[in-house]
Amino acid sequence: MSRSRITALAVVSFTLGVFVYGLLQRPDRTSKATADASSAELLPGLGTYHMDAGIGDADARRWFDQGLVLAYGFNHDAAGRAFLKGAELDPDCGMCWWGAAMVLGPHLNAGMAAENAPRAWMRLQQAQLLAPRMRTRERAFINALAARYAEPAPMDRGLLDEAYARAMRELVARYPGDADARTLLAEALMDLHPWDLYDRSGEPRPWTGEIVSLLEQVLREKPDHPGANHFYIHAIEASRAPGRGLDAARRLQNLAPGAGHLVHMSSHIYMRTGHYHEATEANLRAIEADTRYLDLCRAASGTYPQGYVPHNHHFLYASSMMEGSSARAIAAADEVARTMDLERSRQPGYVALQHYWVTRYLARVRFGHWTELLAEPPPPADLPYPTAVWHYAHGMALLRGGRIAEAQRSFEGLATIAAHPDLEQQSVWGINSFATLLGVAERQFAGEIALARGNHDAAIAALQTAVEREDALSYDEPSAWYMPVRQALGAALLEAGHAEQAQAVFEEDLRRNEENGWSLFGLVSALEVQRRPSEEARARLQAAWKHADVKLTAARF
Repeated sequence: MSRSRITALAVVSFTLGVFVYGLLQRPDRTSKATADASSAELLPGLGTYHMDAGIGDADARRWFDQGLVLAYGFNHDAAGRAFLKGAELDPDCGMCWWGAAMVLGPHLNAGMAAENAPRAWMRLQQAQLLAPRMRTRERAFINALAARYAEPAPMDRGLLDEAYARAMRELVARYPGDADARTLLAEALMDLHPWDLYDRSGEPRPWTGEIVSLLEQVLREKPDHPGANHFYIHAIEASRAPGRGLDAARRLQNLAPGAGHLVHMSSHIYMRTGHYHEATEANLRAIEADTRYLDLCRAASGTYPQGYVPHNHHFLYASSMMEGSSARAIAAADEVARTMDLERSRQPGYVALQHYWVTRYLARVRFGHWTELLAEPPPPADLPYPTAVWHYAHGMALLRGGRIAEAQRSFEGLATIAAHPDLEQQSVWGINSFATLLGVAERQFAGEIALARGNHDAAIAALQTAVEREDALSYDEPSAWYMPVRQALGAALLEAGHAEQAQAVFEEDLRRNEENGWSLFGLVSALEVQRRPSEEARARLQAAWKHADVKLTAARF
């Protein structure tokens, strides 16, 4: 997820609203801060991680540790409530105010909301008032955080973010063995380059090496550090070697089983390494954890329940499609769509919600649920992106039913919308524009129509262009387009009698999307047409497809 995915209102992916903490100067005389503290709940399943923050009161210490784990798990609203509860219980807990201020700042998935700036400043002031009573190390943490905020807050806080990263680097130099200092420095550096650690080929950016090195140092010494494991996955997932994150992924399954986003994070690596069923299971566990959290914290609001919780379902949709589990994929897609507010998507900054709403169409295309798609009415006409995807999905259903002329009209509807210049300005959180995504759909659909008409050369040319457009998409998780287009290209090449070329296409897709059953099926088919040995590929297919509920006849429906 990119920083711009959150919009100027600092919402995260799938976010439907922003909950804002109130704040006055002192915990014991502040109605809103007291209300935040009173709504805090001690949560089960957050593990045993402890940061020695010099907190004398045992109950306050417990709340502080909960806040830190939740902050490391990007549940910033709940983390803030926990830190404030600690401050309420221990009026001398400057580090509780440090944490309460820290979680209002920018992070990997969100810039800082303007309304949070004065609140963060006031919380920081409270931490600084208490700092003289604290140990040197804790004062150093508070002083470093002071570089992050200003009053009045500038319109462009880039200089503050850079100053905070410098301050955290100085803190690490002073306390080189401090795991939390190094982890927070790595996060500060990532925040300077959100979702820009690698180019499209997986080559690291100049600033990436320091981030990865810091986190690997922490994990060598404290392999169970929740923040370091989380951030390490983000630091290497878009690289050419995401398998480096498998140990972190496996650890996150059990470190804090009650922190849904930490549990979910392992699926980022599992998807990149061909462990699709493990990704599915991770998201099912994350959904269970977040359901328990929401049941316990009935007053919970903000970006976590409205942003990160639906992200679990979106990932479940993606992993289930890759492992051939049609029922689970469609159910997950329907749940994603259910949580998306199309009315809100008409508002500035929220247009990306439309991308998640259309998963209900794309899951059904993926598994050939043509009758259901033909029964789907079009979306509201003033929503061009959903309407274009509906044309694609409806048209594919027509095409597979042999209604080529009607499918062509659907194609024309898609192509007309895809060419509209406004869609260049609408995007999925600033990562990929709707125009680029529809460009993939338009060429893929054109190729399928040409194939249905028996025009193999035109079909292959169109699908090759679709592959090029897909390859040009920026990294996103899960992938921006619902299926690897090489699977359609490989199927077309096989139909056209080019089995050797099809084999090469499927092998390339398996390099990019390891051990996926769709391309393994295509590979087996291509090898058998060439009368080449296919036993090894078939065994891999059986392993990849053991959780599927569909039988393939081609590499795509």
